[in-house]
Amino acid sequence: MEELISLAEMEVGSKAIIKTISGHNAITRRLRDMGLIPNATVSCEHKAPLGDPIDILIKGSHLTLRKSEAEAVKVQII
Repeated sequence: MEELISLAEMEVGSKAIIKTISGHNAITRRLRDMGLIPNATVSCEHKAPLGDPIDILIKGSHLTLRKSEAEAVKVQII
């Protein structure tokens, strides 16, 4: 079984599959509404110099997440 990491730990240019989303219900609901659902493929497009915010590509759309939001999403690198 592959190790799961948070979306915030992904390297720029890498791709991953979303496995789980944890956190408070409001945060979880917001992330799911933005398309971050289990088994979706995401790629890390850009990170600010200090790692916050993070730009990801999911289903053809760019999303910018705070580092704290990205840490709630666990992914498996592909």
